[in-house]
Amino acid sequence: MTIQFHALPTDAVRAIQSGGPDFWGVPAEHAISDGSGIPCRHCLRQIPAGKPYLIAAWRPFPSAQPYAEVGPVFLCADACTASEPSADIPEVLNSADYLIKGYTADYRIRYGTGAITPMPQIPGAAHAIFDDPLVAFIDVRSARNNCFHTRITRA
Repeated sequence: MTIQFHALPTDAVRAIQSGGPDFWGVPAEHAISDGSGIPCRHCLRQIPAGKPYLIAAWRPFPSAQPYAEVGPVFLCADACTASEPSADIPEVLNSADYLIKGYTADYRIRYGTGAITPMPQIPGAAHAIFDDPLVAFIDVRSARNNCFHTRITRA
Protein backbone atom coordinates (compact mmCIF):
# COMPACT_ATOMS: atom_id res chain seq x y z
CA MET A 1 0.00 0.00 0.00
CA THR A 2 1.15 3.52 -0.81
CA ILE A 3 0.13 6.60 1.15
CA GLN A 4 -0.18 10.19 -0.01
CA PHE A 5 0.09 13.51 1.82
CA HIS A 6 -2.43 16.12 0.61
CA ALA A 7 -2.49 19.92 0.56
CA LEU A 8 -5.57 22.01 1.28
CA PRO A 9 -7.84 22.31 -1.77
CA THR A 10 -6.91 25.11 -4.14
CA ASP A 11 -10.45 26.48 -4.52
CA ALA A 12 -10.83 26.98 -0.77
CA VAL A 13 -7.34 28.50 -0.46
CA ARG A 14 -7.88 30.89 -3.38
CA ALA A 15 -11.13 32.08 -1.80
CA ILE A 16 -9.28 32.96 1.41
CA GLN A 17 -6.31 34.47 -0.46
CA SER A 18 -8.70 36.74 -2.38
CA GLY A 19 -10.19 38.13 0.84
CA GLY A 20 -13.03 35.67 1.32
CA PRO A 21 -14.02 34.54 4.79
CA ASP A 22 -12.37 31.74 6.71
CA PHE A 23 -14.35 29.10 8.61
CA TRP A 24 -15.53 31.64 11.19
CA GLY A 25 -16.76 33.99 8.47
CA VAL A 26 -14.05 36.63 8.84
CA PRO A 27 -11.17 37.60 6.55
CA ALA A 28 -7.82 36.01 7.28
CA GLU A 29 -5.30 37.93 9.33
CA HIS A 30 -2.24 39.25 7.49
CA ALA A 31 1.32 38.85 8.76
CA ILE A 32 4.92 38.81 7.52
CA SER A 33 6.95 35.63 7.98
CA ASP A 34 10.01 35.77 10.17
CA GLY A 35 11.15 32.57 8.46
CA SER A 36 10.76 30.33 11.49
CA GLY A 37 8.07 27.70 11.30
CA ILE A 38 5.38 29.30 9.14
CA PRO A 39 4.14 26.32 7.07
CA CYS A 40 1.73 26.97 4.19
CA ARG A 41 -0.89 24.21 4.10
CA HIS A 42 -1.39 24.67 0.33
CA CYS A 43 2.10 24.52 -1.20
CA LEU A 44 3.27 22.50 1.83
CA ARG A 45 6.43 24.60 2.08
CA GLN A 46 7.77 26.96 4.72
CA ILE A 47 6.92 30.60 4.01
CA PRO A 48 10.27 32.41 3.67
CA ALA A 49 11.28 35.33 5.88
CA GLY A 50 9.89 38.64 4.68
CA LYS A 51 7.03 37.08 2.69
CA PRO A 52 3.39 37.88 3.54
CA TYR A 53 1.14 35.13 4.83
CA LEU A 54 -2.40 34.65 6.07
CA ILE A 55 -3.71 33.14 9.29
CA ALA A 56 -7.15 31.62 8.85
CA ALA A 57 -9.49 29.31 10.74
CA TRP A 58 -9.81 25.95 8.99
CA ARG A 59 -12.13 22.98 9.51
CA PRO A 60 -11.00 20.00 7.39
CA PHE A 61 -14.44 18.40 7.60
CA PRO A 62 -17.51 18.93 5.41
CA SER A 63 -20.01 19.60 8.20
CA ALA A 64 -20.35 20.43 11.87
CA GLN A 65 -20.24 17.44 14.19
CA PRO A 66 -18.48 16.64 17.46
CA TYR A 67 -15.21 15.54 15.82
CA ALA A 68 -14.97 18.44 13.34
CA GLU A 69 -12.06 20.32 14.86
CA VAL A 70 -11.39 23.92 13.83
CA GLY A 71 -8.03 25.58 14.15
CA PRO A 72 -5.61 28.05 12.64
CA VAL A 73 -3.66 27.42 9.44
CA PHE A 74 -1.04 29.50 7.66
CA LEU A 75 -1.29 30.16 3.93
CA CYS A 76 0.92 32.07 1.52
CA ALA A 77 -0.74 35.47 1.04
CA ASP A 78 0.08 35.36 -2.67
CA ALA A 79 -1.22 32.57 -4.89
CA CYS A 80 1.00 29.53 -4.55
CA THR A 81 0.89 26.21 -6.36
CA ALA A 82 -0.70 23.34 -4.48
CA SER A 83 1.61 20.54 -3.55
CA GLU A 84 0.72 17.44 -5.56
CA PRO A 85 -0.30 14.40 -3.51
CA SER A 86 2.91 12.56 -2.67
CA ALA A 87 4.21 9.67 -0.61
CA ASP A 88 7.11 11.88 0.50
CA ILE A 89 6.92 13.67 3.84
CA PRO A 90 6.17 17.30 2.91
CA GLU A 91 8.57 20.11 3.79
CA VAL A 92 6.04 21.62 6.22
CA LEU A 93 6.48 18.67 8.55
CA ASN A 94 9.79 19.66 10.11
CA SER A 95 9.00 19.53 13.83
CA ALA A 96 10.20 16.70 16.02
CA ASP A 97 6.80 15.05 16.26
CA TYR A 98 3.12 15.35 15.30
CA LEU A 99 -0.28 14.17 16.45
CA ILE A 100 -1.73 11.76 13.91
CA LYS A 101 -5.29 10.38 14.08
CA GLY A 102 -7.28 8.04 11.86
CA TYR A 103 -10.84 8.92 10.85
CA THR A 104 -13.67 6.86 9.41
CA ALA A 105 -15.41 7.65 6.12
CA ASP A 106 -18.09 9.54 8.08
CA TYR A 107 -15.39 11.81 9.59
CA ARG A 108 -15.37 10.30 13.09
CA ILE A 109 -12.15 9.66 15.02
CA ARG A 110 -11.25 5.98 14.98
CA TYR A 111 -10.40 5.53 18.63
CA GLY A 112 -7.06 3.87 19.30
CA THR A 113 -5.37 5.45 16.26
CA GLY A 114 -4.26 8.77 17.77
CA ALA A 115 -0.60 9.03 18.69
CA ILE A 116 2.17 11.59 19.06
CA THR A 117 4.56 10.33 16.40
CA PRO A 118 8.15 11.33 15.64
CA MET A 119 8.18 13.02 12.22
CA PRO A 120 10.36 10.43 10.44
CA GLN A 121 8.07 7.64 11.69
CA ILE A 122 4.84 9.14 10.29
CA PRO A 123 4.77 7.02 7.08
CA GLY A 124 5.25 3.76 9.00
CA ALA A 125 2.69 4.75 11.61
CA ALA A 126 0.24 5.72 8.85
CA HIS A 127 0.65 2.31 7.21
CA ALA A 128 -0.09 0.63 10.55
CA ILE A 129 -3.20 2.79 11.10
CA PHE A 130 -4.42 1.98 7.58
CA ASP A 131 -4.31 -1.72 8.49
CA ASP A 132 -7.67 -0.93 10.10
CA PRO A 133 -10.14 -1.11 7.17
CA LEU A 134 -12.47 1.38 8.89
CA VAL A 135 -9.86 4.14 8.67
CA ALA A 136 -10.53 6.28 5.59
CA PHE A 137 -7.87 8.96 6.17
CA ILE A 138 -5.38 10.27 8.72
CA ASP A 139 -4.98 13.88 9.76
CA VAL A 140 -1.59 15.22 10.81
CA ARG A 141 -1.72 17.96 13.44
CA SER A 142 0.77 19.86 15.53
CA ALA A 143 1.63 17.87 18.65
CA ARG A 144 1.83 21.09 20.66
CA ASN A 145 -0.85 23.38 19.24
CA ASN A 146 -3.19 20.92 17.48
CA CYS A 147 -3.10 22.92 14.20
CA PHE A 148 -4.05 20.95 11.09
CA HIS A 149 -1.08 20.36 8.75
CA THR A 150 -1.98 17.76 6.12
CA ARG A 151 -4.18 14.77 5.40
CA ILE A 152 -2.89 11.31 4.52
CA THR A 153 -4.86 8.91 2.33
CA ARG A 154 -4.25 5.55 0.76
CA ALA A 155 -2.99 6.08 -2.79
